[in-house]
Amino acid sequence: LKQVFNKDKTFRPKRKFEPGTQRFELHKRAQASLNSGVDLKAAVQLPSGEDQNDWVAVHVVDFFNRINLIYGTICEFCTERTCPVMSGGPKYEYWWQDDLKYKKPTALPAPQYMNLLMDWIEVQINNEDIFPTSVGKSEEE
Repeated sequence: LKQVFNKDKTFRPKRKFEPGTQRFELHKRAQASLNSGVDLKAAVQLPSGEDQNDWVAVHVVDFFNRINLIYGTICEFCTERTCPVMSGGPKYEYWWQDDLKYKKPTALPAPQYMNLLMDWIEVQINNEDIFPTSVGKSEEE
C-alpha cells in the first residue's frame, strides 16, 4: 500500500469541483444516480436544461478519478519486470508518442506507459481551454 499512496509514483488526488458551482451540483447528481442502482443509460443522460459540455466534462473527470484509483491499487503488482510491455492481450501492443520527449512511437514497460498516460490525461483535464471550470465558458467564446 505504501506505493499506492506515494504521490510521486502513481497516486494522484482527485480533481474536485468547487462547492456551490453548477458543475459541483451536476457531479452530486451524477454520483447519486450512479450509487442508487439506477439504469446506467438513464444515469448518464443529459439532465433537462443542462449544458452538454459541462455534463460530459463532469463524467470525464469522474471516470479519470475512478481509473486512477483502480490503477493505484494494482500498480505495485505491475512492475517493469513483471509487465515489460504495455499490451491489450497477445494481439495488441501500445507504444507511447507525445511529440515532446517521445517523437516516434516507442515501446515502454506498462508502468512507465501508464504513468505517462495518467500525467497526459491530467494535463488535458486541467487545461482550461479543453475543460473550462467556468460553466458555459466555451459558449461565450
